[in-house]
Amino acid sequence: MLSVKMFRNLVQQVKQMINAECGIMDENGLILACTDENKTGHTVNNLQQVLESDKQLVRLNGKTYQKVNINNRYEYIVYLDSDSEESARYLALIALNVKNMGIYYDEKFDRSNFIRNIMLNNILPGDITLRAKELHVANNAYRVVFLIKTEGNKEAHPYEILLSLFPNRIKDFVIVIDEESLVLVKELKSKNDEKEIEKTANIIIDTLNTELMIKATVGVGTVVNNIREIGRSYKEAQTALLVGGIFENEKTIIYYNNLGIGRLIYQLPTTLCKLFLNEVFKNNSRDMLDGETFHTIQKFFENNLNVSETSRQLYVHRNTLVYRLDKIQKLTGLDLRKFDDALIFKVSMMVKKYLEKVEKKM
Repeated sequence: MLSVKMFRNLVQQVKQMINAECGIMDENGLILACTDENKTGHTVNNLQQVLESDKQLVRLNGKTYQKVNINNRYEYIVYLDSDSEESARYLALIALNVKNMGIYYDEKFDRSNFIRNIMLNNILPGDITLRAKELHVANNAYRVVFLIKTEGNKEAHPYEILLSLFPNRIKDFVIVIDEESLVLVKELKSKNDEKEIEKTANIIIDTLNTELMIKATVGVGTVVNNIREIGRSYKEAQTALLVGGIFENEKTIIYYNNLGIGRLIYQLPTTLCKLFLNEVFKNNSRDMLDGETFHTIQKFFENNLNVSETSRQLYVHRNTLVYRLDKIQKLTGLDLRKFDDALIFKVSMMVKKYLEKVEKKM
């Protein structure tokens, strides 16, 4: 239902112009707003004759009533405590305002609710195209889903900030999922508008941080060109946050397209992951590696297995790094200077991280 606050603001404006009691009721006779504030919240019981009348405008017992039709349904009744012709003209203007407010509010709400239902798979695929046409939402347009997870100030309202950042209610939709999750479904000019996607994600992160002091992480799905595929982009954004939280938890923006091996590992059963680790690190050889060794391995991978560059960044002699790599080979049987062995070790580290995360949740 349309916001009661909006109705009350309207009747207060009417009060300043018309010297007669004015009120707005729902179809059950409940007074939602009235120039006589004491009557707000009361129910008028003798409206049967008004409701059953074929006419929109009804005069009864010295009052004039006008039914307001929104989306082919009578939803509100506006009345004035007068039955003069002048009152009827005023009432027509007031009813028109109520109708316009109702259409605006319903379209705004229904569009967001419509997109939400698509994302959550709460609408039949065959109904999507028809409903999109009714709500004047483009069926074929390039769109991408941003899933925003927030942490920190519970009293802040990131929804209001996002609405102000993306005010185009026809093309962009801001939807609340729960207390910590919001979604932005944004329309793009082209399928490969990567700069716009990156710019949007950065604006969200920076604005929430600077204006509300909220830490946020954004998962980004892939671009879709049909409204029915918004649900897929949403699920991809969810996966981006889940997988990124395991393998790339230092990042604030995670793209589904960039998950790489992490996405593959996330889909594997834990039993297979444990079996893989046992095969790679026989006799728990991985546990024999200390923190300094892992730091060395990480730097070695970051520098694409380049011994000279890694030794320079670690501030150690090249021979010292070679000694450490020989030690790792002796313990694990993997020579990290060889691409295949380095790949196996890299994947095993990611699998171990995934299992630790899963076990922590259990």
